Amino acid sequence: MSVNAISEYYAEPKDRVENFNGMQLLYVYWPHHLMFCAPFALLVAPDMTFAALIDDVIRPAVSGHPDAAKADFMNAEWRLNEEPFTPDAAATLIDNGIDHKSMLAVTTPGLEGIQGSAS
Repeated sequence: MSVNAISEYYAEPKDRVENFNGMQLLYVYWPHHLMFCAPFALLVAPDMTFAALIDDVIRPAVSGHPDAAKADFMNAEWRLNEEPFTPDAAATLIDNGIDHKSMLAVTTPGLEGIQGSAS
């Protein structure tokens, strides 16, 4: 439903990259693992490598899930902003095309959540 303002309305977004002191937001979603009901919203350095993202950020974030120890994230199926994506582990996030408020989805074939329930 649309809204009609009765006067001039201006809102300044607070989640602009300039407001994150050199860091950026990154959303990461692990389909079929709904123990995590929504994508993670992560604060990351744009100059960290993709391998560091996996080892230092994503692995700790998902460590509570029973599938986490079996997940081979480097050989998983990745999507960046809904497009197929093949990450370069040695390249930085920016060099991989991952910028502020990008959305990564990672599918780990053979891992379908707790006892195959997608949870």
